[in-house]
Amino acid sequence: MKRSEINRLVQAARECFAHHGQTLPPRPRWDVTDFGLGDWRRHGLVLVNLAEEPEYCEKLMYAQRGMTTPAHCHRRKKEDIIARHGTLRVTVWAAPPAEAAGLPLTLKVNGEPRALVSGADLDLPAGSRVTLTPGVYHEFAPLTEECVIGEVSTANDDTRDNFFINPDVGRYPAIEEDEPPLVTLLSEHNQAGGADRDA
Repeated sequence: MKRSEINRLVQAARECFAHHGQTLPPRPRWDVTDFGLGDWRRHGLVLVNLAEEPEYCEKLMYAQRGMTTPAHCHRRKKEDIIARHGTLRVTVWAAPPAEAAGLPLTLKVNGEPRALVSGADLDLPAGSRVTLTPGVYHEFAPLTEECVIGEVSTANDDTRDNFFINPDVGRYPAIEEDEPPLVTLLSEHNQAGGADRDA
């Protein structure tokens, strides 16, 4: 991704969060990704890590219409995906999608168990949530122009507990530096050992 594209997405996310009453913490930990696929308009997501503890994690995410988070599962993490603003489509499978045709699964939607068939689309309006248990494959994308997405989960490990269907997916983007950064991304923060430009 170009740094200018990352900066524009960070600024769009900031504006959307502020407009819809989502106040960011001091020194937010930004993460912007094209999933290593080189086209953030088709496969992209903006994330802010709000809480990172050994037992639990909370994230606030932002996506525009057309930006899909590719199909993947977690082997350890259990999570609630929550539509905070806009309408979010979450597609779910009981196994890898190519092997899951017709397989049933039951997930909690707004706390109530719902019987589904693999490949089902759950359209979540603002305020709604789905609980994803380990091993459930899922992808999600906004149906509205913008979406603010919440995630509350057990411990998060982006490097070892993301299992994407597409083998070309990479969790963090390669960055082409074409202008100064607005923020230090999570991947850069970890490499640099600390300094954060965002306040």
